[in-house]
Amino acid sequence: MSMTKRGLVLGATAVAVTAVAVTGVGLHSSQGQAFFQESPKELIDEVWQLIDRNYVDGSFNQVDWRAVRQEYLGRAYSSREQAYDAIREMLERLDDPYTRFMDPQEFRNMQIDTSGELTGVGIQLAQDEETKELVVVSPIEDTPAFEAGILARDVIIKIDGQSTEGMDTNTAVGLIRGPVGTEVNITIRRGNQELDYTLKRALIELHPVRYSLQTEADGTRVGYIRLSQFSANAADEMREAIQDLESQAVDGYVLDLRINPGGLLYASIDIARMWLNEGVIVSTVDRQGVSEQETANGTALTDKPLVVLIDGGSASASEILSGALQDNGRAVLVGSQTFGKGLVQSVRGLNDGSGLAVTVAKYLTPNGTDINHQGISPDIAVELTDEQRQNLFGVNNEIGTDEDLQYIRALQELDQLIAGQQNRRQASQ
Repeated sequence: MSMTKRGLVLGATAVAVTAVAVTGVGLHSSQGQAFFQESPKELIDEVWQLIDRNYVDGSFNQVDWRAVRQEYLGRAYSSREQAYDAIREMLERLDDPYTRFMDPQEFRNMQIDTSGELTGVGIQLAQDEETKELVVVSPIEDTPAFEAGILARDVIIKIDGQSTEGMDTNTAVGLIRGPVGTEVNITIRRGNQELDYTLKRALIELHPVRYSLQTEADGTRVGYIRLSQFSANAADEMREAIQDLESQAVDGYVLDLRINPGGLLYASIDIARMWLNEGVIVSTVDRQGVSEQETANGTALTDKPLVVLIDGGSASASEILSGALQDNGRAVLVGSQTFGKGLVQSVRGLNDGSGLAVTVAKYLTPNGTDINHQGISPDIAVELTDEQRQNLFGVNNEIGTDEDLQYIRALQELDQLIAGQQNRRQASQ
């Protein structure tokens, strides 16, 4: 299985957008419907077979997976919903929130082209593997959730007054999504506080890259690039940003990956190659221990000094990129510990139009670090209080300004890197 296959997903389940590209997946068809109606057990066995062949944990969470097959195929099913419930129940045995079944509507939602427009409130969420709570990975910039002040690591405890205890991400997504202009009430826990937010669902236009040229008091020209997610158009937009800033003769770069929940594996690899000329980018290891590596290929667009901003909302593909740049000595990381999601999912279409996301591998940084549950540590730690984070990423939108303490520290480090590079060039002349 190629690591850059476009069905491979790194991001957490998303409410306003699912950062997933699916190829080779069948859409809902009347043929599939007829197949399902004749034998719902075929669908259950199809899911079982996919897990049996591909799931990352060969022990299946210490479960006798063959006995599970006999149990669920030995039951009688009189409706589609009964079969779907049985599949979800069967997958719970794996205790993996990222391996999940999607009914046809949920699967169609997941197949949305991430370069287009979407409706929602802009929350990307995951289920905590230990507590099973629904945790905000990050709000998407310039969306209702972002502007209201919802933050990464907030715990969603109620949706329209309904408790989320025991609720999976698919159910939460179904409750939060809805027509444009309608409202949803979300109650979150932040530390010891409980906060209520009434959010109006909106049409969300996704542009994952924003950039600007910022000139400091001493004349240093800094290219500031903010990447909000690794969607299908992220690499193209990143390439355009770097090329434009290079044409403006910047001295160095700040790449901002804060509250970036991840997305597509191939996008993180493509973007890493824009900054790295050589070296390993990422390795993935499947349950047989087979490791595949992706490496730089001599196509870097710049060799100018680089500082990367990370925080607790930087997850998955963000961790691949930041880990690759850190381990190869290409960038200095500033901020706080990242989210810690080091698992890769493959998305498969099923015969009746439903779908399955299966955790198929874990990924390692070039130095062999398994970041799952641990995250990537910054080279320079700059911790923020909840109030500072709310001002930074909330309605005040202080990102990349003089009020952004992590950004200011990144500029200080970048100045030193630029001076060092200039000194080395002078010494070599």
